[in-house]
Amino acid sequence: METQLTMWAWQALYLFEALVLSTSIGMERQAKHKDAGTRTHALVGVGAALFVIIGEYGFMNVLSTNVKIDPSRIAAQIVSGISFIGAGIVFTQRSHVHGLTTAASIWMTAAIGTACGAGMFVPALVCTILYFIAVRLLPFLVRLVVPDFSSDDILRLQYRDGQGILRSILSVCTNHDISVEGFSTRKSDDMDNEPSQRGHIVSANLEIRGRDSKALISDLSSIDGVISVTRINNID
Repeated sequence: METQLTMWAWQALYLFEALVLSTSIGMERQAKHKDAGTRTHALVGVGAALFVIIGEYGFMNVLSTNVKIDPSRIAAQIVSGISFIGAGIVFTQRSHVHGLTTAASIWMTAAIGTACGAGMFVPALVCTILYFIAVRLLPFLVRLVVPDFSSDDILRLQYRDGQGILRSILSVCTNHDISVEGFSTRKSDDMDNEPSQRGHIVSANLEIRGRDSKALISDLSSIDGVISVTRINNID
């Protein structure tokens, strides 16, 4: 009985580690306002860990000298099964693929959960750290070392309505060899604006592809009628 309690304690620890590590990845995705956030990643990580534990310990009562199991088969099924969730996140809009990074993060979360279920604490922790290096530190280093590296961004602009400013914005993007993959606009009802400007300010999100250049934002900001320009990196 004592041996069984010890085994249950270790299994609970495996599941708890999977919850902590997968939740940290989900929080990063949710901070970027992705559909697959904290709950999705936590469930994927803990579920993968539980599948591995079931594969290793779930059939001990039927084992005998003539019955053998292969726990690695469970891991193989996790790899193929998680693809269904990842495929549901990826979509194409205006010839641009969205959701690849989030789908990859779910796939990686399943791998981390599998490692936790197998009791591989250190590889699971290292893999989580490497994830944050890849999605947080690496883009910054790339932009620092290669400032003109081609990238996908969203530009969020505010400008005054009824002055043909959008045409000027698109013209400036063209001059900087920037491809505008799509854009959306809406009338801003921001209460921070003066009462006379409310309803006359447009907020626009421009999905752009091209070389990262601070000069583009500078030129857009200098357009008469443009109130603000903000860049949101890594739209995926």
